[in-house]
Amino acid sequence: MKKVFHPLMIMTVAVLCFCSCNKFLETTPSDFLSPANYYETEEQLNFALNGVYDILGQRAVYGDALISRMGTEADEGFYAVSSFSGPQVYSHSTADTYVLNLWQLLYDGINRANVLIENVNKPKMDEGKRNAIRGQALFLRAYYHFLLVSNWGDIPLMLKATNSANETSITRTSQKQVYEAILKDMEEAETLVETAQTVGFGGKINKSAIRGILARVCLYMAGNPLNDVSKYKDALKWSKMIIDENFHALNPSYQDIFINYAADKYDIKESIWEVEFWGNTAGPYREGGRVGINTGITNPSTAAYTYGFIQTTARLFNSYGSAKDLRRDWAIAPFRYQSQGTIKANWNATQVYERHCGKWRREYEVVSPKSMNDSPENFPLLRYSDVLLMFAEAENEVNGPTPEAYDAINAVRKRAYGKLLPGAVNVNEANVPPGLSKTGFADYLREERSRELCFEGLRKYDLIRWGILGSTLKQVSAEINANAPAALKYAAKAGTNFTEPRHLLLPIPIYEMGINKALTQNNDW
Repeated sequence: MKKVFHPLMIMTVAVLCFCSCNKFLETTPSDFLSPANYYETEEQLNFALNGVYDILGQRAVYGDALISRMGTEADEGFYAVSSFSGPQVYSHSTADTYVLNLWQLLYDGINRANVLIENVNKPKMDEGKRNAIRGQALFLRAYYHFLLVSNWGDIPLMLKATNSANETSITRTSQKQVYEAILKDMEEAETLVETAQTVGFGGKINKSAIRGILARVCLYMAGNPLNDVSKYKDALKWSKMIIDENFHALNPSYQDIFINYAADKYDIKESIWEVEFWGNTAGPYREGGRVGINTGITNPSTAAYTYGFIQTTARLFNSYGSAKDLRRDWAIAPFRYQSQGTIKANWNATQVYERHCGKWRREYEVVSPKSMNDSPENFPLLRYSDVLLMFAEAENEVNGPTPEAYDAINAVRKRAYGKLLPGAVNVNEANVPPGLSKTGFADYLREERSRELCFEGLRKYDLIRWGILGSTLKQVSAEINANAPAALKYAAKAGTNFTEPRHLLLPIPIYEMGINKALTQNNDW
């Protein structure tokens, strides 16, 4: 679903912005609108804002790469193509196309935001609406920098619009300084945007979304490589603000969260911020993504065509313990489709690595006919369960495993076991074991994040900030080599190929280094 944006708006805005350090600098648009004769009305500001948002749904960002081709490099699953190479199996190079496209699009988004911020005061309009536009642009500029710094480390910090093709010699800024700029932008944005209650749907940035992402940013800063443990207090503050507001709540049904994404239904109380997708390419515009196509259950039928590139690891499957955890058989499909595409056949108990990611099920889509290559399903960037788990983690780090930390994680686990549904009994059955040490609670929470948030693009970065990505991948690789069927032992490639520190960061694209002579390369690349 795409409630706010219209593709024609994006086309209008695209020619207004130079794209920092990418191929766009080498072209001269034949039909160019300069900022000097645009940004004259509130409508034009909103068109420009739509252009800043649009980066989120591009194929090289959440439209495909960050949810599948670059989103499974951890211990939850593997890219189910034996011959494939690339970031998902740590066999990429400095010339990798996915790496280059992600870098370029994120800087494109930053520049679009910068142009808008520099022109936001031009039209006469309601100041509250102007502030909301400025706040969203500030936040998106910060969020794109956040994606860059968490993937590349030191990066060029771009806080002004690129106005000339000659502005290409820009040095990298330290991660610490980039994060400080991110916090500054996000904290200002939080004071400017509307509340989630006012916005009413997850496709538009709201105060809760900013507070939740601020908590995430602070957790990243508290962990590896910055290890600024003072930021745990800030993560606690921002996540607690959302909880204390008493507006957001867990959807009682885990599977309904994902059915809603497929059925174009918003649930702002659970799904606080999501990437918007729209349509089935039946018209002239292409605003669909590949949620449920690359990340669903393999299905040859055009009624719900799915490539099913993501399959699970036994580590994730076994972490649920049993089918009592209702998340297991939704997040990991217990069945496959037969050749007809509508008949389901269950996997047997020993067939674990064969199972696909099951969160995104195209059978629930309401857009017809279904496209083989584009899906209207939105993708979550922040859910309320993540807020609760971030709060529990930060509370434990600051104050130890307090009752408040237990309450937060237990709320997530109650939902997992169906204890929030009407008529539920034995409601404490799923609770975390009492009396855990600080370390024991942290270990339990780390696995709970995987059980709850698997296949949502967060696991690799969690493992990095905890300082255990390399060791975890090696363990999973050994498990696959020991236990996976022969035809699927290629799933161990990620752990086999991973080396540290090389693969903790992506390489600076060689193409960009050819344009920007001030760039230096990451270690071991």
